[in-house]
Amino acid sequence: MKLFISGHTGMVGGALVRRFQKVPGVTLVTRTRQELNLADQAAVAAFYAAEKPDAAIIAAGKVGGIHANNTYPAEFIYENLAIATHCIHSAWTSGVKRLLFLGSSCIYPKLAPQPMHEDCLLSSALEPTNAAYAIAKIAGVKMAEYYRKQYGVVFHSAMPTNLYGPGDNYHPQNSHVMPALIRRFHEAKVAGLSEVKAWGTGQPRREFMHVDDLADACAHLMQLAEPPDLVNVGFGSDITIRELVELVAAVVDYVGEIVWDESKPDGSPRKLLDTSRLNALGWRPHIQLKDGLEHTYRAFLAELEANRLRG
Repeated sequence: MKLFISGHTGMVGGALVRRFQKVPGVTLVTRTRQELNLADQAAVAAFYAAEKPDAAIIAAGKVGGIHANNTYPAEFIYENLAIATHCIHSAWTSGVKRLLFLGSSCIYPKLAPQPMHEDCLLSSALEPTNAAYAIAKIAGVKMAEYYRKQYGVVFHSAMPTNLYGPGDNYHPQNSHVMPALIRRFHEAKVAGLSEVKAWGTGQPRREFMHVDDLADACAHLMQLAEPPDLVNVGFGSDITIRELVELVAAVVDYVGEIVWDESKPDGSPRKLLDTSRLNALGWRPHIQLKDGLEHTYRAFLAELEANRLRG
C-alpha cells in the first residue's frame, strides 16, 4: 500500500510516520510545506495525479491554543478549509480509495453532554474562542462522509482529544496548554524563578492522550473494512487544569509557587470524549499520562539541545 501522510513534520504526522514505518508492505509518501503547499488547489491536484497513492491520512492543519485561535480566526478557517477540501477532493479525483481525515475534539459544542458522543456533532453552539478552526474541521468531516456516501470510497474521520508528545509546538503564545506549560516551567526552573503564572481558574477539565496512542488508533482504524464515518479517539478519562499544571511542574521538577491569573479565559468547562465506539472496535490507549509526560519532557530537552524545538 502506498500511503500519503500529510503534515508529517508536525507532532501528529511524525507519530503516524513512526507507526506506519513498522507496517510491512506500506510505502510512505510525504511532502514538506516547502515541497507542497496544501492550500494550493492546483499543486495538490498535481501531486495526487503524479504519486497516485492508494490511501491517505490528512494530519496537516493550522493549529494552536486559545490565544492563537482567538487572535487569528481568519487564518485558521481559511487554511484548514483549504487543506481539507483540496486533500479530500483531489484524493477522490486521483482514485484514492481509502482516506482518514483527522479533526479535533473542539468540533463538538461548547456545552455538549459529557462525555461527548459522536452524535452530538452540530447539536448546539461551538466554543467561540476556537469556532473558526472547528468549522473548518467539521467541513472536512462532512466532506469525507458525503464523498463516501455518493462515490463509495472509504473516506472516514477520527476525532482526537488533546494530544501531546515528541515534536509538539512550544511557541510561548500560540501553543496548546501542555507544551506551553512544559516550556514555561522548564524556563522558570532554569532561570530560578520563584513563581509561575497559570491561566484561568484551573477548574476546567481536559482529557490528554499521547500522540503515539493516536497513531496506533489510526493504524487500527485503517485496517477495518467498514469503519464508522466518525469515531472519537481519546484516553477515556480527564483531569482538571489545576491537576495538570501541578503534574507538569512535578515532572519538570519546578519547585516554585504557581499563581493563577483568573482574568484569563478558561475556555470550555469540560471536554471529555465518549470513546465507546472505538473501544467496541477493539482499540484502547496504552500510555498513562505521567509516563507520557515524562517521555515528552525528555523529548523536549533533546529537541532543545539539538536546536530542533518547534515554536
